[in-house]
Amino acid sequence: MLSPIAWRTPPRHYGPWESVTSLLTEGLVSRGFDVTLFATGDSETKSKLHAVCAQGYEEDHSIVPKVWECLHISELFEHAEEFDIIHNNFDFLPLTYTGLITTPVVTTIHGFSSPGILPVYMKYNSKVFYVSISDADRSPDLDYIKTIHHGIDISQFDFRPEPDDYLLFFGRIHHDKGAREALEIARACNKKLILAGIIQDDTYYHQYIEPHLDNNNVVYAGSVGPVQRNQLLGKATALLHPINFDEPFGLSVIESMACGTPVIAFNKGSMPELIEHGKNGFLVNTVNEAIDAVTHISDIDRACCRCRVEQHFTTNHMVEKYIQVYETILEKMVR
Repeated sequence: MLSPIAWRTPPRHYGPWESVTSLLTEGLVSRGFDVTLFATGDSETKSKLHAVCAQGYEEDHSIVPKVWECLHISELFEHAEEFDIIHNNFDFLPLTYTGLITTPVVTTIHGFSSPGILPVYMKYNSKVFYVSISDADRSPDLDYIKTIHHGIDISQFDFRPEPDDYLLFFGRIHHDKGAREALEIARACNKKLILAGIIQDDTYYHQYIEPHLDNNNVVYAGSVGPVQRNQLLGKATALLHPINFDEPFGLSVIESMACGTPVIAFNKGSMPELIEHGKNGFLVNTVNEAIDAVTHISDIDRACCRCRVEQHFTTNHMVEKYIQVYETILEKMVR
C-alpha cells in the first residue's frame, strides 16, 4: 500500500489521501490480509510499516518534497516482487515505474490536479488498473476497473439530533472550496459561521476571510483534529460547501452527514453522488439559492443524513469493494 508522504498516515488533522489510505490498510489487516504500508516513519498502523522518510514534508519543512517522494516511491518498486499486488494512492508519479515490474498495480485516482497530468495516466492506461473515487471524476480517455466512493470510520462521528445555531465551513481555505461564498451565505442569513481547515492560500485568507473574523459571528477554528472535528460537525445546523470546482469526492460532506448534519453544496463534481436533494441536504447553483436553502434546513431529517452514510459510505463498504477489485485483478493476471 503506497501512501503519500505530505502528512503522516493517518493524518493528525488534514490529509485526505493519507486518511483514506489508512482506513483501507487497517480494514484489510482486520480481515487477515498481509499488508505492507509504505508511508512516513511516524505513521501508525497495524500493518507492516516500511518507511524511508521520517515525517511528512508538510510537517517538517526541512524535507525536500521531490527528493523524498522519489526515494519513497522507488523504495516500494525495488521491492515489487515481494508483493502480489501494489495499490498506489500516490497520484501519477509511481505509474512511471510500472513498466519495469511484473507485479500488478492498481491506482486510485484521488483527483486530477490539472489536465496536464493526464498524459501520464494515458500512457499507462493498458498497464495499470484505475479506480475512480466518483463517477463524476472519470476521464473519457481512461479505462477504469471500478468506481469506489471513499468510506469513513463512522464510529468516529457521533450522531447529534439537536444542533446548535451556527453554520460551518469545513475545508481548505481556498477559492476552490468557497470559504468566501460561505461567509456571504452566513452573513445574509444572519447566522454565526465557524470556519475550520488549513489555510492553503494565504493571499485569499488575508483578503477575503481575515477581515471578517471577530471571534463572535465569524470564527476561524484552525485545522482541527478528529475530536474537535466531530464536535464542530455534529453541533452545526448545516455544513456549507459552496465549491468552485468539480470536486472529485468531498470527505467533509459524508463526515458531516455521519453526525446528522445536512449539507448545502454547490451542484458540482461528485456532489449529486453524495447528496440526495431535499433528503440529506440541498444541491444549489448560486449563493442566493444557498441562502434560501438555509431557511429550509429544518425540513431535513438529521437521522436520514446518518442513514445515508451508514448505507453507502462506511469503511466496511469501501474495503469490501477494494477486495473485489484485488480479486478481479489477480484473476486477470492468471489468465
